[in-house]
Amino acid sequence: MKRALVLAAALLGTALSPAAPALAKTAYDGIWLFDDTPPTPGVTMMEVTSKGGKIAGTVTTKWYGPVEMMNPRIENGELKFEARNLNDKEHLTRPWSVALESGQAHLKGRIWESEVDSKGRQGKPADAKARAFQFSTLAPLGTPIPNKLAATPPMGWSSWNKFAEHIDDKTVRAQADAMVSTGLRDAGYLYINIDDGWQGKRDANGVLQPNEKFPDMKALTDYVHSKGLKIGIYSSQGPRTCAGYEGSYGHVAQDAKTYAEWGFDYLKYDLCSGEWFYADADTVKRSYYEMGAALQATGREFIYSLCEYGRFDVGSWGRDVGGQLWRTTGDITDDYPTMAKIGFDKNGNPNWAGPHGWNDPDMLEVGNGGMSADEYRTHMTLWAMSAAPLMMGHDLRETDAATLAMLTNKRVIAVDQDAKGVQGKAVRKIGTMEVWAKPLADGRVALALFNRGDAAASLALTPADAGLASVSQVEDLWSGAKAAKLPANYTVPARGAVMLTVGS
Repeated sequence: MKRALVLAAALLGTALSPAAPALAKTAYDGIWLFDDTPPTPGVTMMEVTSKGGKIAGTVTTKWYGPVEMMNPRIENGELKFEARNLNDKEHLTRPWSVALESGQAHLKGRIWESEVDSKGRQGKPADAKARAFQFSTLAPLGTPIPNKLAATPPMGWSSWNKFAEHIDDKTVRAQADAMVSTGLRDAGYLYINIDDGWQGKRDANGVLQPNEKFPDMKALTDYVHSKGLKIGIYSSQGPRTCAGYEGSYGHVAQDAKTYAEWGFDYLKYDLCSGEWFYADADTVKRSYYEMGAALQATGREFIYSLCEYGRFDVGSWGRDVGGQLWRTTGDITDDYPTMAKIGFDKNGNPNWAGPHGWNDPDMLEVGNGGMSADEYRTHMTLWAMSAAPLMMGHDLRETDAATLAMLTNKRVIAVDQDAKGVQGKAVRKIGTMEVWAKPLADGRVALALFNRGDAAASLALTPADAGLASVSQVEDLWSGAKAAKLPANYTVPARGAVMLTVGS
């Protein structure tokens, strides 16, 4: 009886005692919808929850999917957090904030090159479901993809350096016409490549359509082919390209089929927003393999250009995913310091380069006007000595005589296109001077003498620079002059170059 009374009292006391107060939610909890934000990065929604004083949340974007809030907290009434900031070693995270203003969530932040300053309204779970990012599954690596293309480095033209995303059908046709009329085609330049900026929207079946600047892609490829040329196109494995256009995320096989049906011969595949989803060596390799296999499955031959800026020793696996060339650096710009840094110091392991697979230091800037004649001669010499793809980047319609002579020099092009496929490299460095050597298929050796300084300088070349005991034939590749021996020395202008072939 006593035990029963004690139990009853305990139960009664429990029933009568006040309930423990629930932890208050933050004023930011819930679903917030953003309807009118810039397309880059395309914020669509913010979701915030809190429990036990711990806040969690994401900001959903069209570019990067759900961006996780890192260290979310309330400071002075505002929600503060950091977000991962891809591809910026100096700012691995960026600060973000949310303030409540008249019932709206005012979101501010930055990710990579995109600023966010937008207001969102409250939404419901059904809205969140409708705006949820649709993730794509990435398959494992398969067997290496066979490769019989690009026995020598590809040569052609690309739209980006001159036109960026401001490219259209009329301009592409004009470049093809100029490629023929200038003699550039006959010098070996074959590809007319459309870079970023051609993409429109997907139709109801997910098939990507070109934008209004490209009314008929099949007609365009037919036109370029009629000129005895080939034509290339551009995409990204991310949801958006670098310029903010539609990428191939979730539509890889579908896009490859579309490119083949349109008649394209070349694809540049640029990591761009894909860096958010594919951030380590394994996923980057698999994302490039996915498109490489999709291109192969179309039955059409494609040159496949991997653009992931030299990460994860791309040259050691680029061939296996179907690539014939792979970028080794960030983007080139039309100035000597950037070009020199890329060409002299950043162009990949020479052991990776050879027939059917090439280190790519990015497109040529020759003809765009940002460098002197001597600097452009260094640019062209360096790319040829490196067995680099030669993709022009200027407006071919405006090619002056000096630029045309530089780009069509058959002796220089022959070094770049040599069948042996060796990437040249520095064999001697003295002060501002560098001597490079590149063995050729016929037994001769190409030598280049570069002056990286700001004043003219002189240096003697020797047979030993070419790995030879003696030299009995010398040809200056820029002038065409021939001699039976090397001169006492060469005087090279500031930021200039001398290029030779020598034989014993």
